[in-house]
Amino acid sequence: MSLRSPVTCHVLDSARGKPASGIPVQLHLLSSDASSQSLLASGATNADGRCSDLLDPSKKLDAGLYKMTFHTGSYLENTTGQPAFYPLVEITFRLASPTEHYHIPLLLSPYSYTTYRGS
Repeated sequence: MSLRSPVTCHVLDSARGKPASGIPVQLHLLSSDASSQSLLASGATNADGRCSDLLDPSKKLDAGLYKMTFHTGSYLENTTGQPAFYPLVEITFRLASPTEHYHIPLLLSPYSYTTYRGS
């Protein structure tokens, strides 16, 4: 088994049926009431739409609230030629088990997005 970041993400452009590459991504730790945040990592999606190296594989995260921010504006504007309706997509999730891997997929189109807990 290869080592990987404890949190990874994947963005698919569901309107085009292709991976969404070059989207900047940030991972924040939130306070328990989500009133404050601290940046843990940043990266960008690769040609396959994945960001698998956000954190060092040896990094151990604590249980708590986290937020993955996808800076989708430039990508959407470049692919549609229109101003982005969703320039940012923020997904807040609870990391309950620090020993598990958390994968945050994003299915993106110009006027909608969806997410789920990936594997």
